[in-house]
Amino acid sequence: MASKAASSILFTPIRVGTTTIPNRFVRSATNEYLAEEDGRASGRLAELYRILAQGEVGLIITGHMNVRPEGKAGPRQTGIFEDRFVSGLSTLTASIRGFPTKIFAQLAHAGRQTKPKLIGQDPVSPSAVYEPTLKLTPREAGVHDIQRIRDAFVQAARRADEAGFDGVQLHCAHGYLLSAFLSPHTNRRTDEWGGSTPKRARLVLDILRAIKALRPGYPVIAKLNSDDFLANGLHLAESVEIARMMEDAGLDGLEVSGGTAEAGLGSMWPGLRAEEEEGYFVPAAAAYKAVLKIPVFGLGGNRTFAVMDGFVRDGRADLISLSRPFIREPALVKKFRLGEIAKSACISCNKCLNPRGISCAELRKGPPEKGPGV
Repeated sequence: MASKAASSILFTPIRVGTTTIPNRFVRSATNEYLAEEDGRASGRLAELYRILAQGEVGLIITGHMNVRPEGKAGPRQTGIFEDRFVSGLSTLTASIRGFPTKIFAQLAHAGRQTKPKLIGQDPVSPSAVYEPTLKLTPREAGVHDIQRIRDAFVQAARRADEAGFDGVQLHCAHGYLLSAFLSPHTNRRTDEWGGSTPKRARLVLDILRAIKALRPGYPVIAKLNSDDFLANGLHLAESVEIARMMEDAGLDGLEVSGGTAEAGLGSMWPGLRAEEEEGYFVPAAAAYKAVLKIPVFGLGGNRTFAVMDGFVRDGRADLISLSRPFIREPALVKKFRLGEIAKSACISCNKCLNPRGISCAELRKGPPEKGPGV
């Protein structure tokens, strides 16, 4: 007998561009630290995605894949900057076939948020603005750098399509390179790539249009900061304006996030919150949804099924993004559908974000969790 939860709007399909997501649950991009040392996709990564698909996640967004060698943010990050990666990336998409789940590749460039020792050169940024968490000043990108970066994102999207991904997500949040171009804090240029809002958005818009020209109909979504949480950074009203430009340029969906390392407040806020404080980026998502026609993804500490159901029923978001709960319980969506649980057991300790490979710290204390369906 089907549970009452199974009749929720969260278990209805939704179109994102030309693809149909079977339900409203999204595994938000999370750096898995599970690729090989040279960036090739690994069997451990493929198994992680297979387990999420078996657990009935509607859409998996991969951890950030660097589109250029100097865009690497950390160790064992999945690479997508050369054609040699396509074969390995194909094993990731193959791992979920046979399940209704869709999978998008997140395309990213670390910008100033990486270490010279890791990439073998000085990090690049729209402007040479000191990065206090890493204690470095990046070099300002030249026009040729910008052209190469634009082309790198476009070619990475081509590789993702060839590897069988159902779409791509542009990482325009959290202070990484595209986010840095959008933000007045890190983009202090006075040329055609900086200054006014349209000029700061130019790189992102050029990438969008170029992907759509190269791969007509291929779904492209974005993760965008609603707020940098920096006094002179990007804030909601301007971000909504940028989102409208992105929609006009062909964007198919928007995941609303916020925060930067420099602000000391990233997207994964530690500590459990009361139900009324879950979805801390959903109020911002509702502001985008009021002016956009494309689907909007709401995230931010989502844990309780009834709360998530309310966000979608009330029209504040179209899809619900989660990250840490799926590390604790990869079968979470299936458990919700069967009415087995009403809330994730994740305690938001953030100890799952382990450079040796993401895994739940609470589960590491005891016997391993049984896989979904076991």
